[in-house]
Amino acid sequence: MEPQSEIRRRSVKPSGGLILGTGLLLILAFVALIALFFIVSAFTPSMLGKCVAVMEINQPLVTEGASPSLLTSGIAGSEEIANNIDRLNKRDDVGAVVIVFNSGGGSVVATREIYDSVKALNKPKVAYFREVAASGAYYIATGTDYIVSNPNALTGSIGVITTIAEMQDLFEKIGINTTVIKSGKFKDIGSPYREMTPEEQQLLQAVNEEVYNEFKSIVVENRGSKLDMSKFENITDGRIMTGRQALKVGLVDQTGTKKDAIMKAAQLAGMNPTSYDDVRVCVVPSAGTDSSLFGLDSLIKTIEMKSNLPTIK
Repeated sequence: MEPQSEIRRRSVKPSGGLILGTGLLLILAFVALIALFFIVSAFTPSMLGKCVAVMEINQPLVTEGASPSLLTSGIAGSEEIANNIDRLNKRDDVGAVVIVFNSGGGSVVATREIYDSVKALNKPKVAYFREVAASGAYYIATGTDYIVSNPNALTGSIGVITTIAEMQDLFEKIGINTTVIKSGKFKDIGSPYREMTPEEQQLLQAVNEEVYNEFKSIVVENRGSKLDMSKFENITDGRIMTGRQALKVGLVDQTGTKKDAIMKAAQLAGMNPTSYDDVRVCVVPSAGTDSSLFGLDSLIKTIEMKSNLPTIK
């Protein structure tokens, strides 16, 4: 009987150096891919032609934003939004801009800062009211060339409000007493520790009236002959309206969809599209990239009231 030869098989285990080298190669490949994306992004706009930039203002209008946290996406301040609008002026690939509104307004100063940037935008610009574009949001939208509203969107709310909480009776019941030392009789105006005087109410009313008159004059200046002035004077009492009702007054130019707004912007830019599918859309953020843990959608898109001050409401 012939002797059988034994074959011993040894399992080959990858060395630590091989694993490390493979990991480094994968990291370098990923970095190269990202770099390639940005290089291509820098050169393709001129090759693909003009696009319609779509920006959303989908938040209350505030001067100071809130940073993203682990679970929340944060909120942009008006200066950040205004700066991003300003940057669109420098983009040669952007032929027109559509601003999609879903906001009920906010701070007077925040509203004005964003409005000034929209007004200064030297490209054709169209506003689209998706669900709510009231108060300060409507104020900003008047700075565009054309307004399209969803028929059921809520808009209007042309007015100004200042809210003061007076809790004197509550404090007395729970035993809170205050002593105020002030340099002038109006220094603690709006204090929750006492009832407001008629003189103080008149002072704040005068501030409100000034901002309110500015609001109305901005609407008249920008909407011009599109307004039915007899109807306009009757709706500047803070009421809200649907897109259909706003169209009858002249606050908007047409009711329709977001696609209608994009098509109109493309037409104003001279792109001459025959259908929506002919329009190249470039989505731009109204604020910086969302860095919250569960806000990765903002990252993907990138790679593709707090005081007693008057509020526009």
